[in-house]
Amino acid sequence: MANHIDVITNIMNVIVPPLMLIVLLLVYPLYLIYKFINFITRLLTSENVAGKVVLVTGAAAGIGEQISYEYARRRARLVLVDVRGDHLGRVVENVRSFGSPDVIAITADVSKEEDCKKFVDEAIKHFHRLDHLVNNAGLARVKLFEEIQNFSDFSYLLDVNLWGVAYGTYYAIPHLRKTKGKIIVMASSVGWYPFPRFSFYNASKAALITFYETLRTEIGNSNIGITIVTPGLVKSALSQNEPAK
Repeated sequence: MANHIDVITNIMNVIVPPLMLIVLLLVYPLYLIYKFINFITRLLTSENVAGKVVLVTGAAAGIGEQISYEYARRRARLVLVDVRGDHLGRVVENVRSFGSPDVIAITADVSKEEDCKKFVDEAIKHFHRLDHLVNNAGLARVKLFEEIQNFSDFSYLLDVNLWGVAYGTYYAIPHLRKTKGKIIVMASSVGWYPFPRFSFYNASKAALITFYETLRTEIGNSNIGITIVTPGLVKSALSQNEPAK
């Protein structure tokens, strides 16, 4: 009898862990996407954003584009920022058709500090206020660490994913303090659960989470809300390894 139990236990030890891993890989990304959509919906419906000024980086495609549409449906005024200025025209037209009363598009590279200062300054010049900053712009590179031959590509990834967010936040804080506004940062679940072949992307998202958790303690008395979003895999230009900022 004991031998039978040992055999069954050994079989379970071999079979169950891989099955659990497969189930986790199939179900967990769907759960994260559901949580992300549910969170964005609650975020936008819990506050009346009609007439408020929202700046979205990486707005030309993917998550940034969809976030812009959700704000537009709630009649927010929008500042759309992306390095691909030729893609922004279509988004601007859609945003207007969805109900945004005013929208401007700014071509900028978030990896450059002067560009980040420029788009915040232009937003204030046009709207005279800023209520929400949505730091969505990001870049991914897929490569095993030992296969990397040119680190300059990954330096640029960190410039976009980390410094590009820090620059915009730095220049926006004085204006957000006046309106008791919000900062929404698009991190990723890989900041908590690293994924192979994305070493620098994982590191940049983990850094974002830590950076904004720290910032919460530093500006907590300023009545600026900070929301860190950590979605799973979402089909977009970024997940298909196309440059997007």
